[in-house]
Amino acid sequence: MTTATDKPTDPTHEPTRTEERTAGPASGTTVTPTRRATDRDAEILTPEALDFLALLHERFADAQAEILAARAQRVRAIADGEDPDFNPCTRPVRDDPSWRVAGSTGAPGLEDRRIEITGPTDPKMTINALNSGARVWLADAEDASSPTWENVVGGQLSLRDAIRGELAFTSEAGKSYALRSTELRDLPTIVFRPRGWHLPEAHLRVRHPDGSVTAASGSLVDFGLYLFHNAAELVARGRGPYFYLPKLEGYREARLWNQVFETAQDALGIPRGTIRATVLIETLPAAFEMEEILYELREHAAGLNAGRWDYLFSVIKCLRTRGSSYVLPDRNQVTMTAPFMRAYTELLVATCHRRGAHAIGGMSAFIPDRRRPEVTERALEKVAADKRREAADGFDGSWVAHPDLIDTARAQFDAVLGDRPHQVDRRRDDVRVGQADLLDVASASREGATVTESGLRSNVSVGVRYIASWLRGTGAAAIDGLMEDAATAEISRSQVWQWIASGTRTEQGPVTRERTEQVLQEVLAGLERFDGDRYDDAAAVFREVALGEGFPPFLTDAAYDRFLAG
Repeated sequence: MTTATDKPTDPTHEPTRTEERTAGPASGTTVTPTRRATDRDAEILTPEALDFLALLHERFADAQAEILAARAQRVRAIADGEDPDFNPCTRPVRDDPSWRVAGSTGAPGLEDRRIEITGPTDPKMTINALNSGARVWLADAEDASSPTWENVVGGQLSLRDAIRGELAFTSEAGKSYALRSTELRDLPTIVFRPRGWHLPEAHLRVRHPDGSVTAASGSLVDFGLYLFHNAAELVARGRGPYFYLPKLEGYREARLWNQVFETAQDALGIPRGTIRATVLIETLPAAFEMEEILYELREHAAGLNAGRWDYLFSVIKCLRTRGSSYVLPDRNQVTMTAPFMRAYTELLVATCHRRGAHAIGGMSAFIPDRRRPEVTERALEKVAADKRREAADGFDGSWVAHPDLIDTARAQFDAVLGDRPHQVDRRRDDVRVGQADLLDVASASREGATVTESGLRSNVSVGVRYIASWLRGTGAAAIDGLMEDAATAEISRSQVWQWIASGTRTEQGPVTRERTEQVLQEVLAGLERFDGDRYDDAAAVFREVALGEGFPPFLTDAAYDRFLAG
């Protein structure tokens, strides 16, 4: 196995200030909360934890800013006509058959990941996920969570208590929730997903040595607090500090995370390689750098995940101004069997298994409804078909959003895996995917899929209702029989923006700002209003991110700045 001390992927790479330093206390950097979040803040925002966050910001804030600037430049270049492609400079890494990642070796609880349940980290959802019977729980501080300050700190408290077997919760209605076991090894393995590099944490202010003050990094805050409070406890209880890394757009971003891991482990006295990370391949640029991403993280890499909904959002975002051949049809008509989506998932499985990593499948958005048997039956059929395809393609596990889907999803993987924990040994050397395959967006419309008036109305309705839920503090919302999160809301608003910019037509004529505003007004008029519904605020955000001249990279940035950061 190639070790993390080997030379980096980039042949032009020079050591940065970050790499030249050794672990130690931050040099004059401080991190300070702006206000209280809960009555238990002192258990999470301890002086030692804040010092640890200061260390991470001292070492990596500049590099993070550089990453975000490079990311924006790359997306602009693609939108202006530059096709993403496999990097010729990193071809030696792709062509070298000898290197492997750490995978699940030495990472107890990650050997068998056949079914993973996802969800936010509030006490009730934490208990339900850990009692669900899934193999893994994706503890989500990102797309399924609204980053209110109360949710950020409260989620860390839930995780801290659950890992120690101390979490209990009683709802306002008097219903009690408790963990089915206080032994962590009896419960699903926790894999924590921090926020992406782009999101700030405005409730922690970073004072830098030069006297400047900035908001903290949401990524470093989420990662740092979870690791600081729980790494030693997780190891002592037979698990480890495991992470999902969202929204990466290339190997340099993976390299930065690897440097963060090394510094954090050294500072806490944890052996390097204790951390394991699964990277979500959910952006179009990252699809061309899967092997390089694994290579950069190889000592810490456990696998890759096919984050299908964010991937569709990224495809739209990157190609939004490239003309009608890059316009996707209605969201519900874009399936995982579309050739360009098949190319993406097939490449992911082949890449992972070639390098000893787990390939984890994506989320089917259908969810059951215990009050409507016909909805549940349809959801189970859709989920079974989705997971049957993934297991047959070579995935080692996949996601569900609801406990009632676990048995159905597990049955599809059990039929393929049997008693084996995974199928990493299935190499998929038959897969041949090139640049044209990944960029064949028009393939989604070749079997008659179109943009319809119903699709426009659905995008507006889902976008507004989800944003309102997010502003109220709920980041995963059941809407019209589907589990919506920030990624699916991003698809909804970015499709509307692209349809307007491209002059796309439905059966009732071209999609314009004026017509979409009329649909928005009709949607608002049809909603049942209540105190604190946030629908008017949500409509204002939707107008900004879907109907504006410019294209904000993330709707969550706009909504956070306007309504949650104060």
